[in-house]
Amino acid sequence: MAGRIEVMKSHLSVYGQIQTPFREELIATARHICSPGKGILAADESQGSVDKRFKPIGLPNTLENRRRYRELMVGAKGLENYISGVIFHEETLYQKNDAGVLFPEALKKIGVVPGIKTDKGMVPSGSGAPGEMSTQGLDAYGARAAKYYAAGARFCKWRNTYTIQNGMVSEYQIHHGAETLAKYAQLSQMHGLVPIVEPEVMIDGTHDMATSKACSERVWFEVTRALRAHGVIFEAMLLKPNMVVNGADSGKTSHAVEVARATVEALSRTLPAAVPGVFFLSGGLSEMQASSYLNAMNALTDLPKPWALRFSYARALQSSALKAWAGKEENKEEARKVLLWRARQNSLASRGQYDESQDDDKSRESLYVKGHTY
Repeated sequence: MAGRIEVMKSHLSVYGQIQTPFREELIATARHICSPGKGILAADESQGSVDKRFKPIGLPNTLENRRRYRELMVGAKGLENYISGVIFHEETLYQKNDAGVLFPEALKKIGVVPGIKTDKGMVPSGSGAPGEMSTQGLDAYGARAAKYYAAGARFCKWRNTYTIQNGMVSEYQIHHGAETLAKYAQLSQMHGLVPIVEPEVMIDGTHDMATSKACSERVWFEVTRALRAHGVIFEAMLLKPNMVVNGADSGKTSHAVEVARATVEALSRTLPAAVPGVFFLSGGLSEMQASSYLNAMNALTDLPKPWALRFSYARALQSSALKAWAGKEENKEEARKVLLWRARQNSLASRGQYDESQDDDKSRESLYVKGHTY
């Protein structure tokens, strides 16, 4: 036991944080991603998720079409005005844009940080609670993180999910998920990647907002505890949580100011001020809801908000652009305009300046998919 304790101490500094040669770089990268008015484009969909996106527009899910899909977004002129980081799927990290430049290099040229999804998807957790899932990918994680750093990635993302059932999340899921996220974050920082920690309390269910808030607080508190126990450098990580909303099947409407207050209150009770930024997931919200709720949070003046409150959206940034593109080369530039418009709206929301009256009815369409996977 004594030997094990010494090994555990060996990578921790006297302040209880891990020792890593990347410390200053990590902190600088996290701050850059938190640049005012900018957020993250989540383009890290798995092949299965891409297939679901492509089927409605009749586009075959091939390697080249997936590359074209990412090129559509990353090649939009002016993307850097609203986006500070892009999360890629592993396959995209090694692909090139239309000009023959690797995607990470193309991003770096415009001041956007390349990132990588590092989890390996989900399997049944074995908790005994129906539908609960655990995230895979910690085996040989350090070697993979080092490989991604060498390929140009400077931050990463790992998603764990928590399903509310009978008004609660199982304690097994809460503890197991927190330990997994903390170990991932620790190893990422040791190998040069800023970890985005994503504990998503799912929108699926009939629960009300009060239940969502209570469960989110419980999950986020346990994640913070585990991160501290693993010596994670809070100044060199980012949180990607859900917003506190009514369950998708509750029949109740979530109003922007109510969502904003509940979410910020829950964060203020659980997340250290040392964390530089909170980048919300859209989680099936419509494009307008995702912008409106974020805007309401940034417009609050009577609650503590020591972190940058930003966006890390996939569906809520890409859906309208994908429909406009329809997989056709002649539609590419128009689709890029649609993407930039949505990115601009979220940029305004991250400053508390979004005006939903400028959006059309299409942005109100629900993007909810029950049990959504990436």
